[in-house]
Amino acid sequence: MQALTWQGKRSVSVEEVPDPVIQEPTDAIVKITSTAICGSDLHLYEVLGPYMHKGDVIGHEPMGVVVEVGSAVTNLAIGDRVVIPFNISCGNCFMCNMGLQSQCETTQVKEKGSGASLFGFSELYGSVPGGQAEYLRVPHADYGPIKVGSELPDQRYLFLSDILPTAWQGVKYADVPKGGTLAVMGLGPVGQFASRIGRHLGLRVIAVDPVAERRAMAERHGVETLDFSRDVAEELRSMTQGRGADSVVDAVGMEAHDSPVASFMQHAAGLLPDKLAQKTFESAGVDRLSALHTALDAVRRGGTVSLSGVYGGEASPMPLMSMFDKQIQLRMGQCNVRRWTEDLLPLVEDDADPLGVMDLVTHEASLSEAPAMYEMFQKKQDGCIKVVLKP
Repeated sequence: MQALTWQGKRSVSVEEVPDPVIQEPTDAIVKITSTAICGSDLHLYEVLGPYMHKGDVIGHEPMGVVVEVGSAVTNLAIGDRVVIPFNISCGNCFMCNMGLQSQCETTQVKEKGSGASLFGFSELYGSVPGGQAEYLRVPHADYGPIKVGSELPDQRYLFLSDILPTAWQGVKYADVPKGGTLAVMGLGPVGQFASRIGRHLGLRVIAVDPVAERRAMAERHGVETLDFSRDVAEELRSMTQGRGADSVVDAVGMEAHDSPVASFMQHAAGLLPDKLAQKTFESAGVDRLSALHTALDAVRRGGTVSLSGVYGGEASPMPLMSMFDKQIQLRMGQCNVRRWTEDLLPLVEDDADPLGVMDLVTHEASLSEAPAMYEMFQKKQDGCIKVVLKP
């Protein structure tokens, strides 16, 4: 089959790789019909190369049609249309029963000290082949896949794989008071959805992003926007009676703008041999923290900052004195996708499209065009906000 493979920093290519096969009775094989490029994929493309291996199949936002099931899979049949959550969870362990599927004890990557295995996301999360491919082997298919109807287009459902529940969890973790103000740092796909979810829940939402096209998209959904600047925290306070936002969602993560020292550290670490580079990531501060530090500055005293953006450094500096003084609450973590399925499925199937799932994709392309789409997305060219590939 054809699949998108990692070849090196800023280098991906479509290659012929072996077709996936059933390996466990709980596996299924899915023919992919749509698969999206995620901002987290850009971390592999740009920063996390020391954890990648040449030829790794990437991608973790797929959906498609079941073409084969293992003997223990009774909830799916050949021909079923399914969305595949990006994290692989069993549904039966202590963590899954707690609604913490991203910490699944059955699929945890214990040798790396990491949580549940993820599709297409480096040896940190199990080196499981990903979904930017013609076919995908789905472990624990007796629990993970989300079965959907056949009437609506893929775009209605595709984002249930990652970015929509990630945004939903980010807003839920933000714990905004009823009728309060939510600030969102970053208007990539997760930030777009977090902003719309905030509006859907009756909140005032102020979103921050340096890219005009992203701000314009958010404004279509009733979101107030600000350009990113060094004074953005002060601007947010001026819009909220001098207090700051009740809660802030950081939807940016480790590759924020305006962090030149951390940018240098990321680049320098990437030049080391893989094992040394891994050690650097696991013991040093290599995150670009401008968005997070702005969020901590902009949130009001007693407020909550919720991290949806991915961070990779183990010793990134934090303003703990200010955080303690302001009594800030901090919540974070990989999304527990299956925890939120029942909340979100009715919203994506609603004819009114209250979360705007049909107003996010800016580019569709074939799998063969994926390398060019990665470059465009990474460089924010041509108004690129969300790319969907059609294998």
